Amino acid sequence: MIIKSFELEKLKSSKFKLHLIYGNNEGIKEEIINNTYLKDFSGEIIKYDEQEIINNKDNFFSNLLTNSLFKGNKLIIISRGSDKLTNVLIEVLETDIIDVKVIIKCSNLEKKSKLRNLFEKEKHVICTPVYEDDARSLNSVIQNFLRESKFNLSQEIKNILIERSKGDRINLKNELSKLKNLSVSKKTLKTEDILKLSNLAENYSVFELSDNYLAKNSKKVSNILNENNYSSEDCVLIIRTILNKSKRLLKIRKEIDKNINIDQAISDFKPPIFWKEKDIIKKQAQSWSTSEVKEIIFKINDLETLVKKNLGNSMLFVSNFVSNY
Repeated sequence: MIIKSFELEKLKSSKFKLHLIYGNNEGIKEEIINNTYLKDFSGEIIKYDEQEIINNKDNFFSNLLTNSLFKGNKLIIISRGSDKLTNVLIEVLETDIIDVKVIIKCSNLEKKSKLRNLFEKEKHVICTPVYEDDARSLNSVIQNFLRESKFNLSQEIKNILIERSKGDRINLKNELSKLKNLSVSKKTLKTEDILKLSNLAENYSVFELSDNYLAKNSKKVSNILNENNYSSEDCVLIIRTILNKSKRLLKIRKEIDKNINIDQAISDFKPPIFWKEKDIIKKQAQSWSTSEVKEIIFKINDLETLVKKNLGNSMLFVSNFVSNY
């Protein structure tokens, strides 16, 4: 059963036990999980990576079927799911699970995906695709934030925030939170305030670091790291920016693998790539194979987990990652 990401009310009232969320918009995935499942949840939360389940299926089913003595309900969240998980989830569907909900997070799944087909056709599970944010959806995020936070921004500032967020609502919300804090002491916010406050306004921005890492411009990467003093929050933003750009690069590489000309693959990409970015994206596509980009994406996910557990050493981990290919 398909329930779209904007139909959250249906999700809240749903009694289904399994929920597949797939697509490249990590921000919407977080919103769905936080607003629908984690908000006011007082039970036990168990997190798995797909590979952990494949390596030890017995442990997974033990947690699935064993009642929690002290915390009541259980919420199991599986990250980096793929078609490899299909047979395990079929077994789950055939099992009578009580007081447990299972969320499976996946990157984009093709129409022929076994896992996607299972969740789209099966009546007793939920499937939610999450698509990349466009200017309209990002503007909606801003409007909702301003309404809830009860402060205003000019349209010019909104446009700057949308442009600098690079299609990632997580980046956008980070910047909005900073502006909200600033608005406590400053009633009227100006464009200059945005440029000074935003982490993205540095001489060498987070996006330049990400682009040059993927273009294998090691000298430029070294210069950027030396010129900036990134905070732990910046490090998380760097990781997510590289992740999003890597996912875009993966799509372009897959088109090139179909014998499509590299310039044509970049020109045909949706959403359209800004003309100033095309040269460096071309270099990125020439610097990595498709399999190498996939490996980067897995490593970045591991890096984000490591950084979040060790925020004090976050810059060390990020520097080591972007300095070594």
